[in-house]
Order: sequence, then structure tokens, then C-alpha cells
Amino acid sequence: MEDLADRLAAYAAGRMPDASQVRVEGVERIFGGASRQTYRFVLVWREAGEERQRPLILRRDPPGSLIETERALEFSAYRAFHGTSVPVPEPLWLEEDEGPLGHPFFVMEELRGFEASPQAILLPPVVDHLAEMGRRKWAILGEIAKADPKALGLTRVMEPVELDAAWTRELDHWEAVIDADELAPQPIIRAAIRWMRSHPPAPAQRLSVVHGDYRTGNFLYDGEGRIHGILDWEMAHLGDPLEDLAWGLNRIWHWARDERSGGLLPRAEAIACWEEASGLRADPEALRWWELFSCVKGQGIWISAAKEFEEGVNQEPIMAVSAWAMTNSQDRAALELLGRLP
Repeated sequence: MEDLADRLAAYAAGRMPDASQVRVEGVERIFGGASRQTYRFVLVWREAGEERQRPLILRRDPPGSLIETERALEFSAYRAFHGTSVPVPEPLWLEEDEGPLGHPFFVMEELRGFEASPQAILLPPVVDHLAEMGRRKWAILGEIAKADPKALGLTRVMEPVELDAAWTRELDHWEAVIDADELAPQPIIRAAIRWMRSHPPAPAQRLSVVHGDYRTGNFLYDGEGRIHGILDWEMAHLGDPLEDLAWGLNRIWHWARDERSGGLLPRAEAIACWEEASGLRADPEALRWWELFSCVKGQGIWISAAKEFEEGVNQEPIMAVSAWAMTNSQDRAALELLGRLP
């Protein structure tokens, strides 16, 4: 960690012309992420005759990742939403040159004193505020859905798609991931893909920013259930806003092991909150299609994790654990949506 701290300090000094005596303290790896190596640290420097410090987060590309993503898109999403009704940490620096830290990376503000764990929502004091948290969670997703990608400057960095082609672009992508990475046949997900291609959804109601992994576990909250930051925008893109809604409703995120979506709100109430905030309608048939897509996408992620670990590209424990723990659950969710689970 000492070498990383020195290299981080040297990089920060080059980005802060008014700072002197720049140093980095308390570098700590945050485990759990599958597409970036994440570290927290404190940047300390002198400016205008006084010492200052700021807690920051480093998101660095690993040698291999569970999800192949473009760091510039993630950074752009943070930059676009910072200061809006969608709470996100402030993004500071994007570096695509491998030289400074060995891999491309970006640095952003750390929001300290909050929790992200989906398991901790079931413990006091948060457990007494789950409904409030759930309403806020789905309302924020509605705010993302109704945001104008062009006004946010995101159409310059994210590829637009025709409203009637959003579904096929995403399905083609994740089917290709499964084709490339599966270590064993996937009959259930293949059946789901066949059904989806023969029953396409209605065109998207609008072109929206899609977070790509909006779920309990990817936002910061306090003990009273207030949400302070939406994290992990690494799969952000432009597409059908129902994609995000469906992903958050995926049964694999039922952390409370009951019928509450995301462990927070009953499904119907979650959808109603999203509709009210977004001004859009969650057509049941279109939403069902996107929920089934979330199973295909999820299985693609878990299959990729298994391959990365099997081939030794990425030996992070999360790669093996996610592949082992999630594939059966994702198959069961798909069977339920297909009406094939007793």
C-alpha cells in the first residue's frame, strides 16, 4: 500500500497546482466490487497557509473484471448527476493512462459515515425505516429515468439507440457474453432468450440514462433510512428505463427473503413510486420482458465471473462466490417468470 500511496500523492500533486506537501494517508482496500479495484484514502495537503484533508475513493481497473466496462462512462455518469436530485459523490479526476498507477482509474469523493451493505438493512436501527428507504430508492430511480441524457451531456459519451431497438441491443450483447464465457450449457437461460426474441417488448417510452446495476447494495444510506449516494455506475448506458426498474425487481435481490423487492417495499408499491417519480408507465408485459432480460443479464455476469476465476485472470474471491451462489437462483427466477416453476 505504501507504493500506491506515494504514486497517488504524486499524481494528486500534479492535478493540484495550488497545493504543496501533498501526501496520502490511510490507504485501505474495499473488497466486494467485481469490475474495479476500490480503495479509500485521505488526501492531505497545504494550501493558502493551512493544512487541508479530504477523504477520497480510488476506482482502478483490475487485470480482469467480472464486468467489462468503460471507466470514462462511469466517470461521466457521476459528473452528470452530481449536484442534481440524484445524489452521487463528486467525481474529481479521470486518468486513462496506465502510467501513474499501472492501470486506468478515476478518483472521487468518499461519502463517509454511511452504509451500503444489503444485509445491514435487516438490522437495527435501519430495519425500522425500510419502507421510507424503499420509497426514496424507487423515487430516485424515477428521477434517473426522467433525466434528459442530452441536457446532461451524456449523449456525447454514451451511444444512443432507437426506442424500438433498445431491447435487441441489450439482449444481443448479453447473449454474446454467455456464448463467449459459458463453461457449461445454460438450457434455462437459452430457453428464456428464445422466448424473448419471439415476444419482443413494446418500444421504450423514452431514451433514458440506465444505471445498469440499480439495486439495494449499490447506494449509501444512514441509520434512519435516508439515501446519500448512488454508487457503481460502471454499466451505465442509454436505453429503456424499464431495464433499471426490472433489474431492481429481480428476485435475487430479495435480501429480506420475503416478497419485498430489494428487501424494502412490496413490488406494487415500488413500481408505483417509480411511476410517480418518472412520469412513465410500467406496462406489465413490457416489464415482464425486461425482468426476464435481467435474468439473462445476471446469468451473463455470473458466468463471466466463473470463467475469469477458472482461467486465473482474476482470483478475487467474489468471482468464485458470485458464480457459485447466484447461478441457481438466477435460473429459478427465470423459470418463475416463464411460468415453469411450481
